[in-house]
Amino acid sequence: MATKLSRTACPIEATLSLISDKWKILILRDLLTGTKRFGELKKSIGSISQKVLTSNLRAMEDDGLVVRQVYAEVPPRVEYTLTERGGSLRPVIDAMRIWGEEHQAELVAEEEAAKSQDS
Repeated sequence: MATKLSRTACPIEATLSLISDKWKILILRDLLTGTKRFGELKKSIGSISQKVLTSNLRAMEDDGLVVRQVYAEVPPRVEYTLTERGGSLRPVIDAMRIWGEEHQAELVAEEEAAKSQDS
């Protein structure tokens, strides 16, 4: 396991140590709908570099959240799927989505108001 959990007794901190990276949350979001190829994940996430996506997928694989399947084809095909542990984070991601839907408009309005005050 890549993430060091032995230093914390707090379950929230343990969870955050697995998913606190911005990209990992977006990778989880995309894989909750099913197996995806590397290119599909990169396209869906958008501004992530290939190096950062690869690094995050490897860490998530080491943490038991994702399984990587390589097919012996030309060109090689690699697919990523959530493990049972990764899928168990669905309620966490769903709660974040619901909170975002409920508060996104007010957060955007506050940000725009702050920008107009700075101008």
